[in-house]
Amino acid sequence: MLGRWSVVVRSMECTEKLKELQRLLTSREYQDRMHGVTLLLRISTDNTGLITANIQKILDWFVPRLQDSNKKVNLLALETASELVPLLADSLNPVLSGFTTATIDNLNSKHPGISLGAANLLDALIIYLDNSLLLQPLASKVQFISGPAIQEVVQRLASTSYARKPQAVERYVLPALWYLLANMTGNGVLPGGCGNIRPVVSQMVLSLHQQMGSGLQESASSQTAHVQATLQELLKAEKPEKQCSSVET
Repeated sequence: MLGRWSVVVRSMECTEKLKELQRLLTSREYQDRMHGVTLLLRISTDNTGLITANIQKILDWFVPRLQDSNKKVNLLALETASELVPLLADSLNPVLSGFTTATIDNLNSKHPGISLGAANLLDALIIYLDNSLLLQPLASKVQFISGPAIQEVVQRLASTSYARKPQAVERYVLPALWYLLANMTGNGVLPGGCGNIRPVVSQMVLSLHQQMGSGLQESASSQTAHVQATLQELLKAEKPEKQCSSVET
């Protein structure tokens, strides 16, 4: 009897914790929202199972804080999220798309702490989660972002391992590459202005070519002549550097 009662008590306590977490994270007062972010980390550390069992609704309350209009809340949420990722790990998979999108949207922030926090969170997602699940939300954002964000995203796509997930790379990463090659001007700028992305696109091309070999050019054969020509140009541009480095060694 006592055992059943203790279970009931624990259940009631968990319910109250979730209610308090929701109240704080969705409060109109920014101080409350900050307390909610801190409480989420504490519960995730002390009772990870409670969070993972209710991950969908909890992330519905938390993800908006990653884009909070108050910069203090926004920054705290990003920094806290980087600590949450290794704690929650694969339980984040069902909500990964929205989580990743909110992170990417912060990369262009003029607040240096927020943009850095977003980059760190993106790295945490890559380190601790299944990268094949990250490819879609990352690659699908390429044609909708500009500024520092596209540099950050393309740089991380360039580190994709084709050998570990060839189908995911072909389905998501290659279309993103074709878009970049089709729209990048000769000086490496995309429409809308984002600075020179040619170095990171070149890095992406070379990384894929090292892993795919001639398969990269074969995949590009169905693309426009402009895309194929730009691809070949980037591949050829690296050859002299390789030859020079081999002579030096």
